[in-house]
Amino acid sequence: MYAIKTFNEERRVLAAGDEPELHRMLLERRQHGEWQFPVVIEKEKAKPWDDAAYLASMKIDSKQGEREDVRAIRQAHKHGKHTLRELADSTAIEFNRVKDLVHKYSLPLTNDYWRAEKYNNPDEVIAYQTLARLCEKIDAPEFSIRQASMSNGIVNGYYISRVPKV
Repeated sequence: MYAIKTFNEERRVLAAGDEPELHRMLLERRQHGEWQFPVVIEKEKAKPWDDAAYLASMKIDSKQGEREDVRAIRQAHKHGKHTLRELADSTAIEFNRVKDLVHKYSLPLTNDYWRAEKYNNPDEVIAYQTLARLCEKIDAPEFSIRQASMSNGIVNGYYISRVPKV
């Protein structure tokens, strides 16, 4: 392997390749007036081993790691894990990271979610993926929330509904 380098102190590499190719390229560039300064074709020396550069090249970039996590979440969802907690447990990814990735990429969890809207304040809306979390938030038993969702009833001052995801 050969390289065309500048002739000054910095010895900047302009091109690399086989010697005949570089010779043709050098003549062509000189004819077109691109390389007026002195250049030289030199044989490339093997670079000394650099542990820091090697280890840096092995690090996974953040986007690659994120893609792998999203792929794992989708695979777990395909195998029947439909809540954030189940996804976090089956993929061994931290719960908050699963929650952030599901939100960031709008990954589907279940076909619907539970929604509670305050009776006298329609701006106060509580939406959860699971019924258990909604029960904790509005302090009501599951059976009453299920019953209210079927009849668009009120539980503890909240209109309860089950909203299908599109």
